[in-house]
Amino acid sequence: MAKKLVRFDWAMKKMLRHKANFDILEGFLSELWEEEIKIKQILDSESNKETEDDKYNRVDILVENSKGELVIIEVQNSKEYDYFHRMLFGAAKAITEHIKEGQPYAEVKKVISITIAYFDLGQGKDYVYHGTTVFRGIHKNDILTLADKQIELYKKNSVHEIFSEFWVIKVGKFGNRVKDKLDEWIYFFKNAEIKASFSAKGLKEASERLDEMKLNEKDAKEYKRYLKGLRDIASEQHTKMADAQDLIKKGEENKEIEAVLGLHENNVPVPIIAKSLKISEKKVLQIIHSQQNK
Repeated sequence: MAKKLVRFDWAMKKMLRHKANFDILEGFLSELWEEEIKIKQILDSESNKETEDDKYNRVDILVENSKGELVIIEVQNSKEYDYFHRMLFGAAKAITEHIKEGQPYAEVKKVISITIAYFDLGQGKDYVYHGTTVFRGIHKNDILTLADKQIELYKKNSVHEIFSEFWVIKVGKFGNRVKDKLDEWIYFFKNAEIKASFSAKGLKEASERLDEMKLNEKDAKEYKRYLKGLRDIASEQHTKMADAQDLIKKGEENKEIEAVLGLHENNVPVPIIAKSLKISEKKVLQIIHSQQNK
């Protein structure tokens, strides 16, 4: 039986910011990008400071890798309709916070934004999405590329390597069927478990250091409060959804009543009203009698 680990978002908040645990994040990034990734440092940023509203809803971390790229890893627990805009804002803010006044544009750092979403972000059938910036000709359908001198100066091969890129991992869409090493990581995100057969980079270290049973008393209490906060959010969202459905149902019922009474006032026979509105004649009569008794 796989041992129970702390959730990845809580680990990001409390444990993965320490240099001794960089290898866990490095393992995840290496499997996501299919190349060896090293973290240079964790960066402090106005964009990743916790607010009271975000205490349970969102956890993020900003790191600089050995290539000098800024990597935002964010876990989002509840639905936000403007979340794509938030991703864009976060990337732009990271750029402006990490360039000094007077520096040339060539010093602008590339930002890679990774969202681990525990809600259904957008519409799509997949559970991992990758977005880059590509300039395509509207007449020739060719891809705009860097000139030889630009490649030499900036050590980049393609235009998209300069612009921010975005990854979205939709945890809820993952069906627990593990096909590769990235799936092993997503399984961990979804279930807070790592199976003994998993071999993805960083998971062995995660299994050893993120064991829920190894938390000290203070952290264990804090983790329980964190889980309770997540349950409260889920319960609140469920209540709001139920209330919204009730309002929709009530609105539909009011429209149905208005339609029945309108047709009845125009001397439309009960059978035709029922057939037109696809309801029973009994219900039509109940609505009419209810109105007459008011």
